[in-house]
Amino acid sequence: MNRKRTNWLVIHCSATRAVMDVGVKEITQWHRAQGWSGCGYHYVIRRSGKVEAGRPVDAIGSHVKGHNVDSVGICLAGGLNNETFKPENNYTPQQWDTLRKLLTGLLKKYPKAKVLGHRDFAGVAKACPCFPAKVWAKKNGFPV
Repeated sequence: MNRKRTNWLVIHCSATRAVMDVGVKEITQWHRAQGWSGCGYHYVIRRSGKVEAGRPVDAIGSHVKGHNVDSVGICLAGGLNNETFKPENNYTPQQWDTLRKLLTGLLKKYPKAKVLGHRDFAGVAKACPCFPAKVWAKKNGFPV
């Protein structure tokens, strides 16, 4: 089923250690194990900065409860400390560069959308994406 509107571009993390380079294949396996139809995100940005497509971009995702019908989900591989498994902003320069480019392109397609992190939505009790996405987006000239 396709989205009728796109209000949000939502940044997530895979909640994996920086030494783990996960992509759509691994996340699809995890999400299917939870009973989902496949990867809940529309895009996954690997540690190298490579973008992998998850769900079709116009399809309804499964990544932020209550907002799947009006959002695009972007997942950065990483987000946890290698030793303590605590939330950590450990993304590579390549991931940051790709994220900026991807958001710029998506905003051309969805010009009324705003950029937020998963944790910026009401009722979300997670650190995801493990950095202040709203502050980062504003600093980089993206609408929040």
